Amino acid sequence: MINGERVVAVVTARAGSKSVPGKNLRQLGGRPLVVWPIDVARAVPEIDRIIVSTDGQDIARTAEGCGAEVLIRPAALASDTSMVADVLRHVIAELRAAGETARYLVLLEPTSPLRRAADVTACLRKLHDERLDSVATFMEASLNPNRAWRLENGRPVTFIDGAVPWLPRQALPRSYQLTGSAYAFVMDSLPDDSPGLLFGRSGAVLVDRLRAIDIDDELDFTVADAILRSGLLADP
Repeated sequence: MINGERVVAVVTARAGSKSVPGKNLRQLGGRPLVVWPIDVARAVPEIDRIIVSTDGQDIARTAEGCGAEVLIRPAALASDTSMVADVLRHVIAELRAAGETARYLVLLEPTSPLRRAADVTACLRKLHDERLDSVATFMEASLNPNRAWRLENGRPVTFIDGAVPWLPRQALPRSYQLTGSAYAFVMDSLPDDSPGLLFGRSGAVLVDRLRAIDIDDELDFTVADAILRSGLLADP
């Protein structure tokens, strides 16, 4: 809780994955991927309840074995084109129907396994203390948009009109990109028809880029494993 306000953490873990079959049960550092966000949620004192939304029985058993609750999602929300926001709207509707009174929801996706519990707490604190509607984690952009290009009929053109990509890094404006490490928002403020999870009065929490890795394919698994083995993640 935060000042008497309940917090629910939701882990979205679909069974199907085209890029990496069985991804959410794939081992990383000796744990299935879906277990990583559950363990982090358990380490965040503000979180009162942990729910895993899935369509997979093996994922459900694994989640329950780690102390999380499971909500089986309908097949319509389990395809590779399903929107996370729609899954969360389903979770919220089910929770409210069952009498859950929580004010805040935190989304922790398995594909960002290296997040810190402290970053999740920072999102919740910012959300509550600044009376925001939503908060998300960001990191410094891996590619400054002033150095991005597009091709027009095979001809390279700066992605931002008038940008000077040749400037030294220090002369470019700071830029940031959204990460999947954590989203936190006022549960009843999630728009009914928006695909986004950053809405209303929003805020940002900056996270370490090593911890912001998003696992989408085999290369990402290799990189995450290398980061774990490197010893660079000294803080918990």
